[in-house]
Amino acid sequence: MTLARLNNLTASLQTSNLDAVILNPGPTLTYLTGVQFHLMERPVILFVAPGQDPVLVLPELEMLKVEMFPYKVQAFAYGENPSEWDAAFRKASQALGLDGKRIGVEPRQLRLLDFGHVKAGAPESEYPDASEVLTGLRLKKDKAEVDAMRRAVKIAQDALEATIPLIKIGMTERELSSELVIQLLKHGSDPELPFSPIVSGGPNSANPHASPTERKLQVGDLLVIDWGAAYDSYISDLTRTFAVGEVDDEYKKIHKIVQESNAAGRAAGKPRVPCANVDKAARDVIEQSGYGKYFTHRTGHGIGMEGHEDPYMRGDNMQLLEPGMAYTVEPGIYLPNRNGVRIEDNVIITEDGADVLSDMPREIRVVG
Repeated sequence: MTLARLNNLTASLQTSNLDAVILNPGPTLTYLTGVQFHLMERPVILFVAPGQDPVLVLPELEMLKVEMFPYKVQAFAYGENPSEWDAAFRKASQALGLDGKRIGVEPRQLRLLDFGHVKAGAPESEYPDASEVLTGLRLKKDKAEVDAMRRAVKIAQDALEATIPLIKIGMTERELSSELVIQLLKHGSDPELPFSPIVSGGPNSANPHASPTERKLQVGDLLVIDWGAAYDSYISDLTRTFAVGEVDDEYKKIHKIVQESNAAGRAAGKPRVPCANVDKAARDVIEQSGYGKYFTHRTGHGIGMEGHEDPYMRGDNMQLLEPGMAYTVEPGIYLPNRNGVRIEDNVIITEDGADVLSDMPREIRVVG
């Protein structure tokens, strides 16, 4: 499978204006190799050029990982003295004849630290953005990838269901977040979670990307929980909003509106439909209810090995959905300094429609 992925990349390179690409530790490197490397102070770089075996630069302490590669790679290892590292990169560049060529980079992933050593090894090269070539690699998920994401969804849902009975009035957001993390690990998530859970109550729930605080849950709060699990490097990303005890009628109302918006967004996803249509379907429900100005972000984003990747459910994105694309539908209403609601599900486009991986109840549930 990983060899086929490498072949897909080299085929794309042959029709691009790039002579090679470089990858450092992250989702794309893992996707192409099946091998996990740490992003650390010692650089690890894989060079891929058409018609040649990939070349890997890595620290000596990681050399055993070369045996884990599913295809032949030429490795250049370096020791602990940083002054000697550029020499390994020079050898790697020379092995592929890359100095003076166009070497594509992954701009959201490659660090200045890594780039400095690569450039020292191939100072005459150009380093353009390779996003167009690399994004297409992971855009459409195969059955194994979908199965892993489906498992990540189940782990996440089971973990939150196990956490809900532990929620008590007076508990802090941080305490609840900690309990959820424990349950995610107990239910089988990879140790590295896709992101730290968002647990936000009352006024904090009106901040879409709030971090858990020492604020205690109070009667009348809406409680937003945005969480996910990872399984075999693939992730889930879900959100549900709860009522802490009895809440005001307006908060019940906006929860119902977001629930309807979420349903409309999920229903809009089909093959050959623009991403913008998903955003519009969800947004129309909230705008027609009079709360449009309180829906302050796009309707969703792609998911897979990363929490945010292509495609993006934005009103201006005319990219067409195709089978295998995976994304979130997560509309929200956020009333500043009062309360907020978000409901988020994970969707995979199929040959004739869409498969919603998450099925945890979306209706408002009372906790505490």
